[in-house]
Amino acid sequence: MTTTASRGRELLRAVFSPRTAPLPADIALIAARIALAWVFVYHGSRRLFGWFDGPGIDASAKYFADVAHLHPGTLFAVTGGAIEFFGGIAIALGLLSRVAGCAIFVDMMMAIVTVTWANGINATGGKSGYELNLALGVLALVIGMFGAGRFSVDALIARRLRPPDQASAPAVPATAPAQ
Repeated sequence: MTTTASRGRELLRAVFSPRTAPLPADIALIAARIALAWVFVYHGSRRLFGWFDGPGIDASAKYFADVAHLHPGTLFAVTGGAIEFFGGIAIALGLLSRVAGCAIFVDMMMAIVTVTWANGINATGGKSGYELNLALGVLALVIGMFGAGRFSVDALIARRLRPPDQASAPAVPATAPAQ
C-alpha cells in the first residue's frame, strides 16, 4: 500500500528528474521541427523565389551587400536562402536534421552579427532586435545537437543501417540517462 507521502515523493521525483522519457522527448522534437520548418521554409522561399510577397533574390542580394555588408551579396543571399528553405524542409522531414539545425544556427548567428546586434535585443522604432534570431537559432541548435528523434527519416535510415545482429535491439533513447 502506498501512502500519500510516498505518492507525493514520486510526483516530486518525476517533476525534478533530469531524465527525459523518450516519447515526450520525441514529441517535443516534432513540435520544434514543425515550428522551425514553418518559419524557415517561409522566409527562405521569400528570399530565394519571392514567394509570399518576398523580396526575391535580387533585392535580397542588394540587402545583404548594403545593410549586412556581405559581399558578394548574391552569394550570401543564395546561401542564406538555401539554408533557410532547404534546411527548413530537411528539419521538417527529419532528414540530415543535425546538419540542417547547425546550419540554421550559424545562419541566425550571422544575422545577429551583421544586422540586428547594433539594434539591441528588442529594438523599437521600426528596427528589428536580435531576440527572434537568437531564439530561432538556439532552437535550431537543439535539433542540431539532439537530432530529429525517433519519428524522422534520420531514425528510419539509422534503423536500416544497423547491423543485422542488432536489428532486433531497441533503439538508443533520444536522451542519455543522467549520471
